[in-house]
Amino acid sequence: MIQHRSMLTVADNSGARVLQVVHIYGGSTRRKGGIGSIVNAVVKQANPHGQVKEGELVKVVIVRTRKEHGRADGSYVRFSDNAGVLIDNQKDKNPRGTRIFGPIAREIRDLGFAKITSMAVEVV
Repeated sequence: MIQHRSMLTVADNSGARVLQVVHIYGGSTRRKGGIGSIVNAVVKQANPHGQVKEGELVKVVIVRTRKEHGRADGSYVRFSDNAGVLIDNQKDKNPRGTRIFGPIAREIRDLGFAKITSMAVEVV
């Protein structure tokens, strides 16, 4: 469960390290986001030689959450951290990095982020 001001780790090599959520897309009353949600975030820590810089506003898709996510078959999936992948825009859904670190949820593929899923090491 991701909400306003939540801190995220970055699961790609775009140069960002820590993000802070400033907006969750999905309407003015949307308060929480989960796996597959697109959020607006500010880069709080970044690699000095990366693509993105500190203070930059970026769009991020959530790929891992500590709060468990229920699936249609009755099972649950949860991860040890809250993480996201930087994307260029909502229509293309292309990642800004060239590598994805750590496992990602299967729901990401179902939501149309096929390129992120294909670059991931493990899909849970």
